[in-house]
Amino acid sequence: MAGVTHSALRQILISFGGVGLLSTEMLSSRKLPTESPRFSPFLIRTAIEKPLSYQLLISADDEMDRAIDALHRLRADAIDLNMGCPAPSVGRSGAGIRLMERPGDVRVMVSKARRLTQLPLTAKIRIGIDLDEQKLVDFCRMLQDEGIDLLSVHARLKHESFARSPRWETIAAVKKRLSIPVIANGGIFTVDDARKCLELSEADGLMLGRGAVIRPWLFADIAREVFGKDLPRTEADLPRMYNDFIDKLVGLYRPEYRLGRLKEFTHYFAKNYQFGHHLASRVQSCESVEAARERAGEFFRTST
Repeated sequence: MAGVTHSALRQILISFGGVGLLSTEMLSSRKLPTESPRFSPFLIRTAIEKPLSYQLLISADDEMDRAIDALHRLRADAIDLNMGCPAPSVGRSGAGIRLMERPGDVRVMVSKARRLTQLPLTAKIRIGIDLDEQKLVDFCRMLQDEGIDLLSVHARLKHESFARSPRWETIAAVKKRLSIPVIANGGIFTVDDARKCLELSEADGLMLGRGAVIRPWLFADIAREVFGKDLPRTEADLPRMYNDFIDKLVGLYRPEYRLGRLKEFTHYFAKNYQFGHHLASRVQSCESVEAARERAGEFFRTST
């Protein structure tokens, strides 16, 4: 998730447990080779953030060599090819879900990526441009045949917003026809959502997005209650977690990269409160991280 799945949030997720694989934000294959891991907000990571998959936004096979070389230098634990982002800005460059309209080009890209790395190679897609099960299955089989090790499927079409209920049952058509692990994504905000998604999709696992930003302990709850993992129950101290998030931003990032990421996180985090829109609006109007911390503190004091 752009602006969200950075080091500060990943550390929070790890602290609760239950996460099998972390992910970076989308990384432009064109810009990545010249980015500094010390200063780029997209590449900063700490030692505890493992295993970490680097999510590559690519539009042409000639971008692959230098991008994968860079990921090897960064000691990526896995490489994920994004073929599901529906953002218009991404589509205009021919990347994201636009790749699902170009299966021939994708075949070349995946084949080349497979030759260039021995790391786990994964892909993230949506269920399609239009609802066409055979076309979806053919695309997924091609990905598997060319060397993809694991496939994550977001259960919505290209033009469907988050307001639309996910089509988890469509993922089952993919799962039944592939031998590689298939991970279901989309609309998972509770343990009950996770159970229902797994039942309908028949997937091997779950990818969480917005639900885990709102409640970073959701991974642990699902791991414990759905997958039977022996994890301790931890009561989330929301104000403390919010301030810990700010501390991590301040400790890791240059000043110009902090406030925007705090505002983005607050948009989701605020949903934990009945009147969380007041918290979100107060932080959105701030011009500094410390002002945002102060206003959030005022909200917490009146919300307990």
